[in-house]
Amino acid sequence: MKKLIVFVFVGFIAQLIDGSLGMAYGVTSTTLLLTFGIAPAVASASVHLAEVVTTAASGVSHWKFGNIDRDMVVKLIIPGSVGAFVGACFLSNLPGDLIKPYISLFLLALGFYIIYRFLFLNGRSSFKSKKQWSNKQLIPLGLTAGFLDATGGGGWGPIATPILLANKSTEARKVIGTVDTSEFAIALSATLGFAISLGWEQVNWYWVLTLMAGGIVAAPIAAWLVRKLPSHLLGVLVGGLIILTNARTLLHAWEVPAPVYPTVYGLIVIGWATAVWMAIKNGRKGKVASGEMVS
Repeated sequence: MKKLIVFVFVGFIAQLIDGSLGMAYGVTSTTLLLTFGIAPAVASASVHLAEVVTTAASGVSHWKFGNIDRDMVVKLIIPGSVGAFVGACFLSNLPGDLIKPYISLFLLALGFYIIYRFLFLNGRSSFKSKKQWSNKQLIPLGLTAGFLDATGGGGWGPIATPILLANKSTEARKVIGTVDTSEFAIALSATLGFAISLGWEQVNWYWVLTLMAGGIVAAPIAAWLVRKLPSHLLGVLVGGLIILTNARTLLHAWEVPAPVYPTVYGLIVIGWATAVWMAIKNGRKGKVASGEMVS
């Protein structure tokens, strides 16, 4: 019973973070399963099967609160599904650990850029650009994010969200809602790939059901948060999470001594908290200036 409560709670927290910031469900859940000694392929299969239900609930919630760009969802689903299916089928033969550090370096830099943009370049005109993402841009993004999501047990949100946020044509809440909604198709495709390569008997249904239960409860709460949080604050929160998760990946990949971890994490959290404080402060200044202009 105690384990049941723990895993429901983990599913709730993972989906709350994923649904409100556009990433981290797979990473959080997979990491937990791996700590219990579950094989990477089985852990990833269990997480993706749970995500089929949680992402469906999340997608409906984001749609209800108007947090999605329908055109972008359609463009991301097909290449993302193909990438996820291929990644799931060939997980055991892929050098995912060799690729991850290079991707993490790129995403780490992108995380800093996103914080910088939402702190210092986030004017009201930032989201009025009519330049939309083309198929030539979204197809390789979907393929890559879907492929790495299946091979690493998480990657759709951490890759798709920051790259889409780096463009100024779509506001933050719609990027997050779009990525979360399209993730349903990616999770379904990855699950089918795992079913073909592993068989359903390899799936740990205990983990799946408990993760599902927590995620379903969290989905509408997360979608509501995205609707209510200001874009500039949302962007800074996402940027900090990107930096934190990718710093963790790099520390492990570079085999940095464990005693160094708290220092690195501490510095990141302090910097992140400072950025959030500045974002809140900038938001208040914007409201005051807007009020003065109206009066």
